Amino acid sequence: MISVRAICKSFGEHRVLDRVSLEVAKGEVVCIIGPSGSGKSTLLRCINGLESYDAGEVAIDGEPVRRDLASIHEVRSEVGMVFQRFNLFPHRTALENVMEGPVYVKRAPRTEARGRAAALLAKVGLAHKLDAYPAKLSGGQQQRVAIARALAMQPKAILFDEPTSALDPELVGEVLRVMLALAREGMTMIVVTHEMSFAAEVAHRVLFLDEGQVVEEGTARHILANPRHERTRDFLQRVLRPV
Repeated sequence: MISVRAICKSFGEHRVLDRVSLEVAKGEVVCIIGPSGSGKSTLLRCINGLESYDAGEVAIDGEPVRRDLASIHEVRSEVGMVFQRFNLFPHRTALENVMEGPVYVKRAPRTEARGRAAALLAKVGLAHKLDAYPAKLSGGQQQRVAIARALAMQPKAILFDEPTSALDPELVGEVLRVMLALAREGMTMIVVTHEMSFAAEVAHRVLFLDEGQVVEEGTARHILANPRHERTRDFLQRVLRPV
């Protein structure tokens, strides 16, 4: 479903992605781990067409993803994205935030979009918060609204960019439970995360990215429990047993 072939991306003299390749099948969950600044978020933004890339190829279901193509908006609408910082409209309720994409991008009738939005908010455990504004929601609740908003577009896949990194520790679990349920329902997902227990439970594959390159790739059991590369081992030791 998602094909990334030898993409390169530089910001000025700094090469952020250096011939990164990744293939994700329908229904697969891939977790990307690595230190800050390794190119993880940039990779997701290139996959979703939010960022241009300098060389290589990205395709969703065989359709090329390039910012200069007329089809980019249609392709982008089929791949949801959940960010670190929620990015909700502060002047709209939870229900209105979830309705926004279907109404204004897909031109869905408002009554239809409203019903689907309410159902999705119920799905993520927020049926009682339909009329709440973001300022009245906890960080975990806001992130669950953001997930419902991504689902409202009926995407083929969802990209998660460290969705729990901005949350207080006690709120992380409520977001991960929603993501776990999506994975078990067969949603295709690429997740940039530092939550190693989540990766161990959910991921079909784990990629370790460092300095813009895929250093190691394999099953969650292999990468997290028995990594081959010294850079992977060093990173995991720091994450799992911080000094």
